[in-house]
Amino acid sequence: MAVLKKRDARKMKAEELDSRVSELRLEVAKEKANIAIGAPVSSPGKMRDMKRTIARILTIKKEKGA
Repeated sequence: MAVLKKRDARKMKAEELDSRVSELRLEVAKEKANIAIGAPVSSPGKMRDMKRTIARILTIKKEKGA
């Protein structure tokens, strides 16, 4: 999943932001599971980008008051 830019996230509705957060959290959980079983990491920066995107979305939701 691509990184979500701030300006794009601000245009999205609260429901869309919620669904994007849940998708990203699922992807993070899958990556953590793969790491736990010893699978090679496909892209080391992917986890960091996903976590940052989750934080960015949650911050924007809080600013909106949604």
